[in-house]
Amino acid sequence: MSDLNVKEKWQFGKRDFIFLGVVAVVVLVLVLGTSDRTTKNVPSDAIHLHVDSRAECMTCHGVDGIKPQPKGHSRADQCFQCHMQPKEWHQKPQ
Repeated sequence: MSDLNVKEKWQFGKRDFIFLGVVAVVVLVLVLGTSDRTTKNVPSDAIHLHVDSRAECMTCHGVDGIKPQPKGHSRADQCFQCHMQPKEWHQKPQ
């Protein structure tokens, strides 16, 4: 046999360690980025008791409302995805 047919044993190289480091950083960022959110719960009062849509939220929390959303607030259409409703709430029938 000639020397061309002999395979060398694979060894970790500098590029392999860099790749593993990048993978570790990405996994770490994803794990830390999925921690619990720190949003405020919806108040359990008569005003908020039957609110179940973004349109109803925006009557008070819109730009010209009584208590507008803070700057940088998400424009998502699902308020209750982040803001938890009190457990004792009874939503309007759909």
